[in-house]
Amino acid sequence: MWDFFETVRHRHSVRKYQADLPVEQEKLHAVLEMAVAAPSAGDLQAYRISVVSDHTLRLALQQAAGDQPFIGQAPLCLVFAADPARSAQEFGPRGAQLYAVQDATIAAAYAQLAIVAAGMGSTWVGQFDDQKVAKLLALPTGMVPVALLSVGYPAELPENTPRRRLGEIVTFVD
Repeated sequence: MWDFFETVRHRHSVRKYQADLPVEQEKLHAVLEMAVAAPSAGDLQAYRISVVSDHTLRLALQQAAGDQPFIGQAPLCLVFAADPARSAQEFGPRGAQLYAVQDATIAAAYAQLAIVAAGMGSTWVGQFDDQKVAKLLALPTGMVPVALLSVGYPAELPENTPRRRLGEIVTFVD
């Protein structure tokens, strides 16, 4: 098992999967447990996670996401949707507009790192038609899809991509 820093360093966007290797239920359960362990505003967990294993539905999600083929190829797709109404009950408009989206995003990020720690790969997808995804998954009214994660065993080892230097991103304020 890798330590946290190694897990983060080994996280890459995987766009080719071994379609014949399903994700074991124990690993899926562990990933989902890590997602729901993520911090959330007021501990409300103002999000839902849809686990999509059905191939036909994954192909429909692929189409809703601009025909990105790895979504249909991966054995699983996790869809994270914000629940603005749940957050608004405690935090009003700011909760609805921001905190629920942050909650779903943090949960997805935790899931993505857990996927790597479990020896698998994923790709974060943010480009998709919100309404189509919500309809495909029959999400309750008001739920807002935030991220799709394709999940499976990599059939490729992606190259490291360049990152901006810390000095370009970080400002120390005294």
